[in-house]
Amino acid sequence: MDILKKIEDYRAEEESLQWEGTFSDYLQLVKEKPWVAQTAHSRVYNMIKDAGVTEENGHKTYHFFKDAIYGLEDALEKLVEEYFHSAAKRLDVRKRILLLMGPVSGGKSTLVTMLKRGLERYSRTDEGAVYAIKDCPMNEDPLHLIPLHLRKDFQEEYGIRIEGNLSPLNMMRLETEYGGRIEDVMVKRIFFSEDKRTGIGTFSPSDPKSQDIADLTGSIDFSTIAEFGSESDPRAYRFDGELNKANRGMMEFQEMLKCDEKFLWHLLSLTQEGNFKAGRFALISADEMILAHTNESEYQSFIANKKNEALHSRIIVMKVPYNLRVCEEERIYQKMIADSDLAHVHIAPHALRIAAIFTVLTRLKESHRSGMDLVKKMKLYDGEEVEGFNSQDVKELKEEFNDEGMSGIDPRYVINRISSAIIRKQMTSINALDVLRSIKEGLDAHASISKEDKERYMDYITIARKEYDLIAKEEVQKAFVYSYDESAKTLMENYLDNVEAYCNKNKLRDPLTGEEMLPDEKLMRSIEEQIGISENAKKAFREEILIRISAYARKGKKFDYHSHERLREAIQKKLFADLKDVVKITTSVQTPDESQLKKMNDVIARLIDEHGYNSVSANELLRYVGSLLNR
Repeated sequence: MDILKKIEDYRAEEESLQWEGTFSDYLQLVKEKPWVAQTAHSRVYNMIKDAGVTEENGHKTYHFFKDAIYGLEDALEKLVEEYFHSAAKRLDVRKRILLLMGPVSGGKSTLVTMLKRGLERYSRTDEGAVYAIKDCPMNEDPLHLIPLHLRKDFQEEYGIRIEGNLSPLNMMRLETEYGGRIEDVMVKRIFFSEDKRTGIGTFSPSDPKSQDIADLTGSIDFSTIAEFGSESDPRAYRFDGELNKANRGMMEFQEMLKCDEKFLWHLLSLTQEGNFKAGRFALISADEMILAHTNESEYQSFIANKKNEALHSRIIVMKVPYNLRVCEEERIYQKMIADSDLAHVHIAPHALRIAAIFTVLTRLKESHRSGMDLVKKMKLYDGEEVEGFNSQDVKELKEEFNDEGMSGIDPRYVINRISSAIIRKQMTSINALDVLRSIKEGLDAHASISKEDKERYMDYITIARKEYDLIAKEEVQKAFVYSYDESAKTLMENYLDNVEAYCNKNKLRDPLTGEEMLPDEKLMRSIEEQIGISENAKKAFREEILIRISAYARKGKKFDYHSHERLREAIQKKLFADLKDVVKITTSVQTPDESQLKKMNDVIARLIDEHGYNSVSANELLRYVGSLLNR
């Protein structure tokens, strides 16, 4: 009954949004809400802007694309600011076709679909409301009814510039149905819908021999010629082409450059002059954003053809590359899996991240900068700190190659291999090694991968495997150290006592003998070296610890094991190094004794409760790390 209630509520909302009135009523509405007369490009830009914009470090993030498109912040910012924003201000870019160019499965279609669905929702809001001449098949702008000689006066009074002329059909209706009385022409609110072909058109190329230009511009209705007497009578014409139906909104050209030339010529006047030719009529005005998408190879073939030069200058190309951030690639896989029937399958922590590491490596280009390798570059792009480099280096790296991200492994391939790994393990649980193994096996069957690329990709699988080894050891390390929590705290207290004595140039007193002794330099260095503190940096690090302790004391807080992230990491690594033999025995012995079994069960429980593993993946992790430590 809940769904039926929601259907009823939706129907009630539909009815509440309806509006119908005369042109005179509409002018009053325009005076109160001038934004209802905005252009198609302005409506798209405002739709994106109204969803929210966050600015950080000089970069803008548009919430409209949140949770659907990942890792393309730079491309989206360029798209919104350089095209949508400029077009909304009536600058010359609105007279251009927007062509999204990028590799397969890079997000072009997702981007277009988001804009279409967004327009459908936005037209149901007060800010995105659209009004049209009632019963017009092209949903024509009511302001086209204002005669040309009065438009300057209208602009001075309302502050709105009118572009475009009344269509032949509405010109005839004005005389026959309304006796020339513009103020009586009926206007109604419309709602964009791709399914109902209202304000959103989609054109897909097919066989040039069979595809008719009427698909774009409409056609003569021969059944009515006898009634109206002429093919040039607008009532004998079906204004049902995609360009007609997309008026006031958006027109998508799927794989535009595959279209026959005769279809593309109609875009010349539509983009430049805002009109197109249909039947035996004068040019028909249309206000719509033309959005197309293609891949790089087809675009290069297109511009190489001299016959297409007229269209070159009417196209703005926006690159939509692959994502180059590991964390965002991981989110792409999470979303694709969540949308599938495999969402219930347990995927061990880091399995998707390791797959993402491999994928991003295939898309990066080797930098010419000294000391920079692909792994460092990958980590910098992902927001990690890399010694010797900073955010300025990231900016320079991104500018080094214009086509970085335009090639490499696509997300669909990885998801296909993850699916294969899941099926192989009978829909139970998969880990990072299962995923890497499946990716490796799939390279042989990937027809588009050259021998040279395959060799490179095998190297990237090895790199991803090494990254996983580090992560796996760290996971087990943390779980074991927590099991020896008291030992960690004791080691911490001992280190802090020595640091305090070192910084204050004091001696320590042996708790058993009472004998005075110097701070234990060997102990302190054995801990600090775990996190790469050099001999020259040890004094500054120790003083930093002492300052932190003093700050906590002033606030009446106790400095403990969790108060300094880097020190805690160092303690964990030191304790793990000391426990390595215990870990080896516990994780690899065939028949553990009672104490070893208890310790193993404690570690597995922690991996399950706090790290996201299940019993299968936790046991697999322990066995794998045990084998690593025993090598």
